[in-house]
Amino acid sequence: MDYQPRVCFHLSYFNTIVEDAPVPVYDYEEKINSAVFPGHQGGPHNHTITALAVALRQAQTPEYKEYQQQVLKNCQALCKQLQSHGYKIVSGGTENHLLLIDLKDREIDGARVERVLELASIAVNKNTVPGDKSALVPGGIRVGTPALTTRGFLEKDFAQVADFIHRGVEIARQVNKNTQGKKLTDFNNTLQQSNNTGFGIKELKDDVENFSKPFEAIGFDKKTMKYQ
Repeated sequence: MDYQPRVCFHLSYFNTIVEDAPVPVYDYEEKINSAVFPGHQGGPHNHTITALAVALRQAQTPEYKEYQQQVLKNCQALCKQLQSHGYKIVSGGTENHLLLIDLKDREIDGARVERVLELASIAVNKNTVPGDKSALVPGGIRVGTPALTTRGFLEKDFAQVADFIHRGVEIARQVNKNTQGKKLTDFNNTLQQSNNTGFGIKELKDDVENFSKPFEAIGFDKKTMKYQ
């Protein structure tokens, strides 16, 4: 087991005043608080200023403008393809880099769909939609286009991404129908009983990974990698 050193402080003890002593016996509280803020959390820090300067300079380049325009085009393509599958997009569409998909009419929730897509190597976020009462098991999922745009995805590629998401939603519905119990833990237990690969999850994962292989991962240059 990996143990990490931890120090616990009982403030009332360390602030105890000894009779006839002009100051507290220990002053750990003040030193620790000062070390946290402004010492550790305070600013401005040089690395933060540098990062902002680099980002602002990059945002002025034609390449960055072209990239952002492609992000928006990709999101429109993703939205259109999902709507062709009958999905309801909150607000009826999108004008930015995000989509909020309402799954209530599919009789499935965002938490279950998020889990199935995660097992299939697709990253989305569960998200509340209008009318929800729980943020833990919300009625929708949130999808964005910047990360895959950075990898080189274009409109036609996001149409395929939408198809993958649709397959994941249908799998989640199938798993839910075969689950005894209404809790999310019951749903996850059903997945585990199939080694998290049943109901078509493995096939979807293989298709997703094979499709994405030609697109280089962000921050990696295979030619310079030690382990390939």
